[in-house]
Amino acid sequence: MKERIIIGSRKSKLALIQAQEVIDALRSVYPKLSFEITTVKTAGDRDRKTSLKVLGGKGIFVKELEEALLRREIDIAVHSLKDMPTDIPAGLKLAAVTRRLDPRDVLVSASGVSLSKLPSGSRIGTGSQRRAVQLMNHRRDVVVADIRGNIDTRLRKCFCNEFEGVLVASAALLRMKLEDKITEYLPLDTFVPAVGQGALGIEVRDNDKLANEIVAPLNHDGSWREVTAERSFLKALGGGCREPIAALAVIKGTSLRIRGMVANSTTFEVMYADVKSSSSEAEQLGIHLAQKMVKLGAEMLIGRKC
Repeated sequence: MKERIIIGSRKSKLALIQAQEVIDALRSVYPKLSFEITTVKTAGDRDRKTSLKVLGGKGIFVKELEEALLRREIDIAVHSLKDMPTDIPAGLKLAAVTRRLDPRDVLVSASGVSLSKLPSGSRIGTGSQRRAVQLMNHRRDVVVADIRGNIDTRLRKCFCNEFEGVLVASAALLRMKLEDKITEYLPLDTFVPAVGQGALGIEVRDNDKLANEIVAPLNHDGSWREVTAERSFLKALGGGCREPIAALAVIKGTSLRIRGMVANSTTFEVMYADVKSSSSEAEQLGIHLAQKMVKLGAEMLIGRKC
């Protein structure tokens, strides 16, 4: 067995925490193996000023890591699963999904005031179209301000009064042990998370038998089924649509319920729908939800045929 396994990660503080989380889990299973982190700067890391809407968002935080995998410079790539496109390059595979943390979005406000009580005209920072459109659908009287940068940068801008609040993923703050900064957990019914939010995706070369075997124990079956439903929903709607698309699947017992959201980022019109089935039919359930939403008019909302 290969003695040293190279883990690829982005350079951000959060990404390195996530990579170390994976290494700690691997070491508990393989105490005799050596694991090393190699950092890779992605397109999204190189350009921290341009809006994600302009950059396009699709794959900008994963492409260079995937290229490093294909060049065999790393053995395993660790991603925030929400950053992974549904189309994975030939020769690579999503081999494992870690146990998902809290998938909700949260509000951090400098004053400690909840979203419903923030004054009209409050500036709320987010780099996500999905969060922005659901926020505007919820409160048209606030101002959505585009924000880029890592978690520390976003929090600093909030507490330095550049914004009255910022919207971020709760999982990011939990992993960075900054949960004390959370003002409010936003309701899942009206703030549907990004596909895969809260989980880590572990990507390897398809033909790398050793890497596939090594990461297999890290896969959390329930989280895998949930994100499989979400990713199949996203893929069925085109995956690369520039308009916001979101979904959250939750397993309860043997059943799986998935809630989907599609929206128009210009009109802020939002559509929600839910379906439920057996947890063994995760992929088909995601496709079924996409078909249901197309029948309800999703293709007109996102501005193109799905």
